[in-house]
Amino acid sequence: MTLTLLSAFIAGLVGSTHCVGMCGGIVGILTMSLSNNVRQSYLRLIPYLLGYNLGRITSYVVAGILVGFLGGQFTQWLPFSNPSTVAKWISGLFMIALGLYIGAWWQILTILERAGTSIWNKIKPFGEKFLPVQNPLQALGLGLVWGWLPCGLVYAVLSFAFASKNAWDGGLLMLAFGLGTLPMLLTIGAAAQWITKLSQNIIVRRIAGMIIISFGLMMLFMPHHH
Repeated sequence: MTLTLLSAFIAGLVGSTHCVGMCGGIVGILTMSLSNNVRQSYLRLIPYLLGYNLGRITSYVVAGILVGFLGGQFTQWLPFSNPSTVAKWISGLFMIALGLYIGAWWQILTILERAGTSIWNKIKPFGEKFLPVQNPLQALGLGLVWGWLPCGLVYAVLSFAFASKNAWDGGLLMLAFGLGTLPMLLTIGAAAQWITKLSQNIIVRRIAGMIIISFGLMMLFMPHHH
């Protein structure tokens, strides 16, 4: 579990450039709707950014709880003597796919993003009701909705939640992932540009990708009692 939590956090940290591509536009809309006094002061802006990200991560945790619970129910019905092995292989293979995705070797997870678009189109109008954002509570509501935006990165980590086979561990995994995405989505200006440049560096991405792939291989081939 510790190994998977670490993988989830690293996936959020390194994949946060992808998060900026998916969520950065929403953060831009959020901040542009605020008054000049708020936008020009990071101290005044931080409650709005925290509200949005708290909502987003809360949605991740809720999704992790639901998927973890469903994973537990699913494995009970599997016609195998050791259903935990099946869950371990699902999680390990998705971890390898995530490493290939982050390392820019194989963008297989974009298939999952396209599959989630039809559901997202039904959820999106609820988020638009919070625009323009006038207070941190509205930013929280916007984050709660936008946390369900189709994202291959999120779906890959949800596979870890599914393989955890219980709601508690599923929620913890998604919390670790969400915390990993925070440094990028809470920074603005020069710091954000530096982090973006670092995360987009192909060497950095491939090192992170190889680390996550190695975690996946360890999960696949490590004896279950370990």
